[in-house]
Amino acid sequence: MTVAALSLVLVAAVAHALWNLAAKRAGDCGAVFVWLYYTGGAIVCLPVAIGWLVVTGAEPRWTWLWAAIVTAVLHVIYGVVLQHGYARGEMSVVYPAARGTGPMLAAVVAVLALGERPAPIGLAGAALVVGGVVVIGTSGSGRGDSHARKVGLVYGGATGVVIACYTLWDAHAVTTLGISPLVYFALGSVLQSAMLGPRALAARQELPALLRRNWKQVTTIAVSSPLVYLLVLYAMRVAPVALVAPARETSIVVGSLLGILVLREANPGRRLAGSAVVLAGVTLIGLA
Repeated sequence: MTVAALSLVLVAAVAHALWNLAAKRAGDCGAVFVWLYYTGGAIVCLPVAIGWLVVTGAEPRWTWLWAAIVTAVLHVIYGVVLQHGYARGEMSVVYPAARGTGPMLAAVVAVLALGERPAPIGLAGAALVVGGVVVIGTSGSGRGDSHARKVGLVYGGATGVVIACYTLWDAHAVTTLGISPLVYFALGSVLQSAMLGPRALAARQELPALLRRNWKQVTTIAVSSPLVYLLVLYAMRVAPVALVAPARETSIVVGSLLGILVLREANPGRRLAGSAVVLAGVTLIGLA
């Protein structure tokens, strides 16, 4: 992986951890909260994407729409499951489980089904990243019962499966199909907002109060999530998805620090040890 690609992924990792902290703080707001930040993301990205089309003179194709529909469906499932997970479990359980399962599955499928052949040192680094995520994710919360932790792991694992699906599909869309990441994300955001629109309409009386309580979280995610996604999509254009997917999980390091310093979660020593393993893995990926 080139230095440029690795830099894009690392910036995305920091932004990703920050917006997940915002989602955790929003609590039990469910699909309506997800609709708010997807809509915010569409408002941010759509004018930029339209401007890009005008400047470049690119002609829209029907394949753009079909590809965006697939990613929109996957991202709606992802957003709703993740938010439910944060409402029922701690970030230190849900986040590592989600971010660990996703790249592990994506890397395996990329190698077995897509024919990608990253260098052995890169695969070793990917294994270290996943191993470090496991250490962090099994460190325990120090609070709550075992049932709550199991629920968090279940939601995190389910989120990870969806992450693997959209990671592979998005890589296909921006590489094989050659869709501009900016246009792809903007169109997907619009569709995601539309798909969750009926749920938001049903809760229209609650929307103003929910937005007043969570406007900072909505704004943070609406800006950070597109940034994360676009950085990763551009990285996928210049580096194998089997390496990009695990490398972006350095967000676990940042997420662990946020859990320790901001959310005051327990077992900081084990989480930081796992973070060191992740960093070692990223170093190997960067050398691949």
